[in-house]
Amino acid sequence: MHVTPLVWWITILVTSAILIFDIFVIGRRPHAPSRREVAGFLILYVGLAVLFGIGIWVTAGAEYGGEFFAGWLTEYSLSVDNLFIFIVIMGRLAVPRELQQSALLIGIVLALVLRGIFIALGAAAIAQFSWVFYIFGAFLIYTALNLARESGEEEGGYDEPRLVRWARGHLRVSEEWNGARITIRRNGARYFTPMFIVILTLGITDLLFALDSIPAIYGLTKEPYIVLTANIFALMGLRQLYFLIGDLLKRLVYLSYGLAFLLLFIGVKLILHAMHENALPFINGGEPISWAPDIPIWVSLLVIVGTLVITTVLSLAADRRRAPV
Repeated sequence: MHVTPLVWWITILVTSAILIFDIFVIGRRPHAPSRREVAGFLILYVGLAVLFGIGIWVTAGAEYGGEFFAGWLTEYSLSVDNLFIFIVIMGRLAVPRELQQSALLIGIVLALVLRGIFIALGAAAIAQFSWVFYIFGAFLIYTALNLARESGEEEGGYDEPRLVRWARGHLRVSEEWNGARITIRRNGARYFTPMFIVILTLGITDLLFALDSIPAIYGLTKEPYIVLTANIFALMGLRQLYFLIGDLLKRLVYLSYGLAFLLLFIGVKLILHAMHENALPFINGGEPISWAPDIPIWVSLLVIVGTLVITTVLSLAADRRRAPV
């Protein structure tokens, strides 16, 4: 896929302008947004992603268009799972509702920065070493198995990250909220506010999810432009989604199972691709493995859409059966 520097810069500038608008216009005043507000912006962001995918389909071909939609849907699904963890964090840290919007916005920006870094590192690794797909694939399979196992366990207590526990034990942290500020001066000393702990926790969570999401999308496309834009559009509107369907996310009881299956599928796809382009001397004498198929993008897209639909239907059906009559 040939992307000129001009297109790269236009894409970066336009998406940056949208994010800046979201930060300094929509989210400038800490408040609990109305359902009408979040629904409108959520429809806008999803519509922009669909239009962008259609644009790639028309200008670059169905193959790249399919890769974008497959990558966007996968990253959006992983981001929704990330969003569920955000809900747990907000509840356990007792973040006031009027400050949750600011905290979420910061968490999403951190996620975008971290994913940008991993996208660049992943692209550099793939360009130099084709065998990195073996590592990506094995990592995704390991992550999928862990996710499936954890999904079957009863929900336990909230495990605070070690770095956050260290910050609480070694830094001066106030119990007093000061709006969206992360520090406060009291009795001549500088204290961190609870918002600092929230941001630190969200940042660590973003880092862990970036480790999963980047290998996952590189299993669907090797085009850095598609990888970047799919991640950007997957993060747009998550803040609005949090307030719109926070309760619905808790009803998607099989979401983690669906994501585990998707990660397993993409992990196997990556390993098959690595075998198809094998150059490691201790595997098949350094020759490509001819019988290893390269799964086409349309199959991946069908698997992704089918998994998400089945997961949602089964989750809502199970939730309905558990609901009191």
